[in-house]
Amino acid sequence: MAEITPMMRQYTKIKEEHKDCILFFRLGDFYEMFHDDARTASKELDLTLTTRDRNKEKEEDRTPMCGVPYHSAQSYIARLISKGYKVAICEQTEDPATAKGLVDREVVKIITPGTVVDSSMLEEGKSNYICGICLDEAGGAVCAADISTGEVCLRSFREDHVQHIINELVRFAPSEAVLNDGAVNDPRLMDFLTSRLFSMIQRDDSRFELSECVQRVSTQFGCKTMEQLGISDEPCAVRAVGGLLSYIIDTQKTDISHLNTLDYTRSGKYMELDYQTMRNLELVGTLRSGDKKGSLLWVLDKTSTAMGSRLLRSWITKPLLNPAAIMRRQNGVRELVDNTMQRSELMHVLKGIGDMERIISKVVCGAVNARDMNALAVSIRYLPKLKELLSPMKSSLMCTLAKMDDLSDIGCRIAAAIKEEDLPFSIREGGFIRAGFNSEVDRLRNLLDNSEGALKAIEAREKARTGIKLKVSFNKVFGYYIEIPRSSSENVPGDYIRKQTLVNNERFITQELKELENELLTAKDRVSELEYRIFSELKDFVTQNTQRIQHTAQLVAGLDVLCSLAHVAVKNNYCMPEIDNSGILDIKDGRHPVVEITQTESMFVPNDVYIGSKDCAVNIITGPNMAGKSTYMRQTALIVLMAQIGSFVPARSARIGIVDRVFTRIGASDDLSAGKSTFMVEMTEVADILKNATGRSLLILDEIGRGTSTYDGMSVARAILEYCCKKLGAKTMFATHYHELTDLEDQLPNAKNFHITAKKRGNDLIFLRKIVPGGADDSYGIEVAALAGVPESVIKRAKEVLRSMEKDGTAVTPVKAAEQPKEQLSMDMFSGNEAVEILRNTDINTITPLEALNLLYELKKKI
Repeated sequence: MAEITPMMRQYTKIKEEHKDCILFFRLGDFYEMFHDDARTASKELDLTLTTRDRNKEKEEDRTPMCGVPYHSAQSYIARLISKGYKVAICEQTEDPATAKGLVDREVVKIITPGTVVDSSMLEEGKSNYICGICLDEAGGAVCAADISTGEVCLRSFREDHVQHIINELVRFAPSEAVLNDGAVNDPRLMDFLTSRLFSMIQRDDSRFELSECVQRVSTQFGCKTMEQLGISDEPCAVRAVGGLLSYIIDTQKTDISHLNTLDYTRSGKYMELDYQTMRNLELVGTLRSGDKKGSLLWVLDKTSTAMGSRLLRSWITKPLLNPAAIMRRQNGVRELVDNTMQRSELMHVLKGIGDMERIISKVVCGAVNARDMNALAVSIRYLPKLKELLSPMKSSLMCTLAKMDDLSDIGCRIAAAIKEEDLPFSIREGGFIRAGFNSEVDRLRNLLDNSEGALKAIEAREKARTGIKLKVSFNKVFGYYIEIPRSSSENVPGDYIRKQTLVNNERFITQELKELENELLTAKDRVSELEYRIFSELKDFVTQNTQRIQHTAQLVAGLDVLCSLAHVAVKNNYCMPEIDNSGILDIKDGRHPVVEITQTESMFVPNDVYIGSKDCAVNIITGPNMAGKSTYMRQTALIVLMAQIGSFVPARSARIGIVDRVFTRIGASDDLSAGKSTFMVEMTEVADILKNATGRSLLILDEIGRGTSTYDGMSVARAILEYCCKKLGAKTMFATHYHELTDLEDQLPNAKNFHITAKKRGNDLIFLRKIVPGGADDSYGIEVAALAGVPESVIKRAKEVLRSMEKDGTAVTPVKAAEQPKEQLSMDMFSGNEAVEILRNTDINTITPLEALNLLYELKKKI
């Protein structure tokens, strides 16, 4: 075994403490990686893998290594983080020039996907959350923090806590999660997390010890008791926050005082959206690719700032439930809609404002540079103009925004110290302090800029004083010196100090020249150090005003969102919906906000919706495939969600009775998962919907029962409709191909039939896209198949089969029927004794529709 060097011994010790990270080990102007880290980094970053100890004969004695320049390390770190790696930054913590022996080194920061603050590694309009999740016997809690903005959110649940936490995780879409043992041991939660976060799940129960978490939370949020935060009776919530803070503190190894406000939300303030609803309605990403383009967010996001874009995304995933809160936003949007000139000016001014939330976070975390600080000052410069434009407005929300702190004292102090142009990337480089701010900086810069002039001035003065033909020169041995001819040596002044005698000349120095030399040789380092000290003092000043800056940034983001919603409302001809607690949805000429924009080949056909009254709680919608049933139902849900975030909606008029939850079940639909969903998945989702929906919910159910046999599917669909009508009373839009279900309108007082119109013109089928009362009399399945490009021979045969079935109502003999075996291979349902016994023991007079669904599924598994 080869002898290990002191430096490699130091590396090995530090690496042992950070086994789960790629260690960036600072050596001079490079970050080096060794052993497995080097192999991984060379592969992921396309770096050349080299080795130390090339002179060693044995391969196993050589140390694989690769490295990156420290000044360009951020781009390499960003690539590793994007691939899911954790990176530990190990710096030299003492000056190599003054170190005695091996330079001290230590890890100063651990960068993980969920703890990034550098803007180059983040998506501008999207928050970057890390979540702490705690489960215990009483329930569960999830805490989400975005270190790059200072946001900290907390939710806790007692009943069905795992499903609620999963719904929150869908909304937060975290980059990383920290779990206690209770969470790790829950298979449903782990299945969800591992399918999305892969290796970015930190399992560490020791971080969640209650007493330590109480202390940690108290210190972080400046409170004496948990009661001040509203979580004194929620130990699981305290542990979720405390466990997450423990991980953040350990990785950041710096001040995190910008995480200063805990947003603890109890149920009842926001609508909870589950994974299926967010996905099926394409709220922030499309079904096929997850891209923003084509989503509701894409339509509504005309924000001018990154802060506004993030807030709009948050609003869309957290619709409000309080009519007063909704109308407060609405009135702000309406005032901006009505004041076109002011809205336009506001949006213009907003474009000049940078990402104040992320800048102040970088300031607190010590990751800020002069460019960031200047961007903050420039942003603050626009705030007085915003206040001026807002001052005439009358609505409650706009008046609140008009009172924002313009932070003028902070902006002036930064602007006085930091120049605006040619700013370096690193504050260690210097050159960013404004001329005139500090006299010593100005003097040193002047010395550096005019060193040649200073030397010529000394030379001229000494010539005049001595009358000798001398010159001032420089070499690396003596530094600056005065050279005179040997013939004039007798006339040298007494303050000259002889340094060297040559054949024809003699060289001297003076005290003045030596002092100038010292100043010139150290001036660059001194001015850089002085600028760094000034910047550090400025950073401390800004840090002291963190909460002021954060509060103003939040108000600016809110204004940006309101301007965006108003701009879209005017551009797309939206109306202001009426909001109440009636439970009724009454929409005139409603449109799908995305489809009406993306559908360019024809005009979008608007449709009315009326649902939620005692005699119309369930809409049974029939009509051919591709006719627009799914679009109609989804646009209704989107209009509700838009209304409840305070937006105007795509309709001629709309009355929206507050909806507490929106549920969607899309089966083998036109746009989602044809041929991929299973009956089991469908029934599980339906069961969850029926369990969690209330009379104030909106249910979007598309083609329920298609995943099994016709009669099974029809039975299930009917049972669900009856349950929605008789038990739930929820607003239910139910699209189906089972035309037999239209009979329910005569049997259930609150069920109504609707269908999408279509016309046959010769052999052509024309979709009119209009919803009208009554059930459809034809599914036009063969015509739709023809439109889809099914071969003509198949279409012809389908028509023959249809005519035969319509003629005598029996099955059609195949064109070339194979001889049937004497014994049927399929098993009769009642040939299984177990199935018969289950049915015999079932009381059909007391069983609920939901229990009937589950029983049907169990029987199907047994045949």
